[in-house]
Amino acid sequence: MSPRYLLDTNILSDLIRNPQGSVFKKITKIGEERIFTSILVSSELRFGACKRASKTLTERVEIILSNIEVLAYDEPADQHYAIIRDYLEKNGTPIGPNDLLIAAQVLATNSVLVTANTSEFSRVPELNIENWLEN
Repeated sequence: MSPRYLLDTNILSDLIRNPQGSVFKKITKIGEERIFTSILVSSELRFGACKRASKTLTERVEIILSNIEVLAYDEPADQHYAIIRDYLEKNGTPIGPNDLLIAAQVLATNSVLVTANTSEFSRVPELNIENWLEN
């Protein structure tokens, strides 16, 4: 079975800035049906557009989100969250709260996280990560 890919905020932000760039090319290559994002990422993108008070940016965010599956945060992500957070705190290597939730969702869905934030997410054991912005 082919893996599915959860696109993180920085990856979708790049797609918004560069609609025909490397992220678009990768999506085209692997197929849109294998791509999704999290409601957490959707929230971050919408917040960013709101904060900038940019009608153009808001429109671009809405176009992207209307063309990608946005997955709700649901069980068993909560179980993965508890395990990951406990592990990271015991090792003194915590990550941001939204990133923790996203990592848990990736593990719960048995998918690959596509992010440019590899330094933070690499602290999470067994998390499959790809960075589509690297050459």
